[in-house]
Amino acid sequence: MSNRRLLATLAVVGVVVLAGCAGGISTTDAGPASTATTDDPSTTAPETTETATPEGELAVHQLNVGQGSSTLVIGPGGETILIDTGDWRDDGEEIIAYLESQGVTRIDHLVTTHPDADHIGGHEAVIDHYETELDGVGAVYDPGIASSSGTYDEYLDAIERHDVTLYQTQAGDSIQMDGVDVQVLAPPEGYVANEDSNENSIVLYLQYGASSFLLPGDGETASEEYLVETYGNSLNATVLAVGHHGSRSSTSEAFLDAASPQAAVISSAYDSQYGHPHEEVLTRLEANSIPTYWTATHGRVVFTSNGSAVTVATQQTAPTTATQLRSGDPIEPGTMGAVTERLVIDADGSGTAPITDPAETTTDSTATPTATDGGTALELVNVHADAEGDDGENLNDEYVVFENTGSSSVDLSGWTLADAADHTYTFPDGVVLDPGDQITIYTGSGTDTETELYWGESAPVWNNAGDTVILRDETGTIVLEETY
Repeated sequence: MSNRRLLATLAVVGVVVLAGCAGGISTTDAGPASTATTDDPSTTAPETTETATPEGELAVHQLNVGQGSSTLVIGPGGETILIDTGDWRDDGEEIIAYLESQGVTRIDHLVTTHPDADHIGGHEAVIDHYETELDGVGAVYDPGIASSSGTYDEYLDAIERHDVTLYQTQAGDSIQMDGVDVQVLAPPEGYVANEDSNENSIVLYLQYGASSFLLPGDGETASEEYLVETYGNSLNATVLAVGHHGSRSSTSEAFLDAASPQAAVISSAYDSQYGHPHEEVLTRLEANSIPTYWTATHGRVVFTSNGSAVTVATQQTAPTTATQLRSGDPIEPGTMGAVTERLVIDADGSGTAPITDPAETTTDSTATPTATDGGTALELVNVHADAEGDDGENLNDEYVVFENTGSSSVDLSGWTLADAADHTYTFPDGVVLDPGDQITIYTGSGTDTETELYWGESAPVWNNAGDTVILRDETGTIVLEETY
């Protein structure tokens, strides 16, 4: 595939800036931002403005496509954006099946983040199917960097065959979606990193009410450096789609600091040939206390925003502490089936709250102490969340204390302790709490005793401003849940 062929295809419409909504992300450059449509894609994006709580819901579906990526966005008015279509080996079949299961009869916007075959694998099939069997594809958005692969050639053939509008898309552009501000943050005009395709992925920022989603494609070091330098803390997002499938070349500490997500999602295969997601990235996510979802173990992940809160739903339960993701059970790519709500995130950054499945709950979630069978009862008697000095440097001054206020001993072997972000500690075998006794679980490291246990975390767990303490028995049943 030659650049000449790509440029000839793009010349049908030229370089177009797409009219979008005002508001949203701003650059770090001084001076007021313009909201006028312009032919210069490097124009500074609009400054953030106060917005009323919108009507309806925005849904962002991260599909489980194995070692690839595909994201479906459904706006409050039913408009759709499909971002990438997974790996070439699936040839779009699973993507089409899922779109139809969601009642999607038209793809208003098809975004090609970059030309890699694990992101555009279903493009040709999707375009052909929607143009011949359903209501078509409104427009395709491409960063303008060609690939020599047959998959990319077939994608452009489909665009030409059905005369679908194709836009070369760069920083400063925006995509129209009623009620949602969809801005293109990258690639910049002139590109970065010698036009490397990953580094010049289309990066989208979706703003809906107080909630926001940052979707960086396969952007790596150069892309992230450009984003941080250009937009700074305006990158702040409720949800981050982790770049390049969790590769160590993405999701730097500086980028995480700027984005400050309240949740993250990774799309990659359970047995990725590249080792995705890399441990360095998982460690950074955990150190920042970011609940992390992985399509390989959670299956499809759906984020639904009403403008003030984002609900997270997954196909199956699995750990969300980043460094524990691999302990979850794998789920096959393309597996259909319903999702279950797991977590609610306040879009203003005030916190998160887990959603308990009533079928798994046998007690009043607000009661403390909570009785268990056999006349035993456990009570949360102390949460010491605010350690003296720097919390991160004094992890063993962060702890929780439980007391057995019942009349029988409690065998805690295999029980789990978790917070609202699903950081989870498992009690070791042989831990028994006798009537009247207390046990303390410290966040840091140390030598366990009969009355003192050490979580072994490398970062604080319990939020100083408030959190939820969740204690489950060895069957996973919640026996105590208390918010402080």
